[in-house]
Amino acid sequence: MIPARPNSFLISLRRLAVLSALGLLAAAPCAFAQVAAWPTRPITLVVTYPPGGGADAMARLIAPKMGEALGQNVVIENKPGAGGQIGASMVAKAAPNGYTLMLDASSFAVNPSLYPKLPYDSVKAFRPIGVIALFPNVVLVNAQVPARNIAELTALAKSGKDAVSYASSGNGSAQHLAGALFESAAKVDMVHVPYKGGGPALNDVIGGQVPLFFGNLASTLQHVQSGKLRALAVTSNKRASMLPDVPTLAEAGLAGAEIYEWNAVFAPEGTPDAIVEKVAAAMQKAMDAPEVKARIAQLGGEIQKGGPKAASEFIQAQMALWAKLVKTKNISVE
Repeated sequence: MIPARPNSFLISLRRLAVLSALGLLAAAPCAFAQVAAWPTRPITLVVTYPPGGGADAMARLIAPKMGEALGQNVVIENKPGAGGQIGASMVAKAAPNGYTLMLDASSFAVNPSLYPKLPYDSVKAFRPIGVIALFPNVVLVNAQVPARNIAELTALAKSGKDAVSYASSGNGSAQHLAGALFESAAKVDMVHVPYKGGGPALNDVIGGQVPLFFGNLASTLQHVQSGKLRALAVTSNKRASMLPDVPTLAEAGLAGAEIYEWNAVFAPEGTPDAIVEKVAAAMQKAMDAPEVKARIAQLGGEIQKGGPKAASEFIQAQMALWAKLVKTKNISVE
């Protein structure tokens, strides 16, 4: 029997498959070399908030040190707006090559619950690289408020309808969420008074128009030291070095209200592992610098150790915390 001739079409397909495989093998060393050589040009660190704020301050603190570790400049580009959504949307669409990174704030973990139609998927669009530091809030009352500790504040809140109100920089803000978490943990109902910004809110608490405020330590410490505000507790799991005589909420008998403001660095999803690890190592070197440590401590923060895995676990836990609270307390930005 004469053997059948192979179909010429099949032969062509086999040749094409072989050529494709050879092409991939040839390209692989090139791609590996590009990752190994990274970075070969400046890196853009997109900050999702305006210049002068806490996120911007953290970016300008660590960027020079990261640049030194990576051998390239880390250039800060502020892209504020919509609670961090504008900058995050830009980074989500960026090429995953390590040359565009993002520094965001704790609102990153809140936004998926507050804004069900985000222009990106917070979980799938980004790779967490590292959390820089945790900054606790301080439970603050005007100096004229009779409550001198958390037990007395809780009793005052339970003494009658709308007995205690608290100020915030707006619906869905860090101060609003801190107050809502306090309500849940203390099993009290308080009146939320939103302002257009943290400055006006804090001024009215100092002035006595609103009795209670959940503020970050850095911006409120001077008012505690001057006697204009009284610090009842810090929201961290241990006492703040700047306020060693002020108990934590847990020490004051209120568990389940631990809360922090924080900043973290992200890369677009798809960024190679090797690049992510390089950025993470550069971040850790930056945070090990004495001047960086000193500045974060001065702001009442606690530097976070751990790489991308620890950052991812922390952020996922934060997302779960705020998703539950937003739903339970029916919080919206309107």
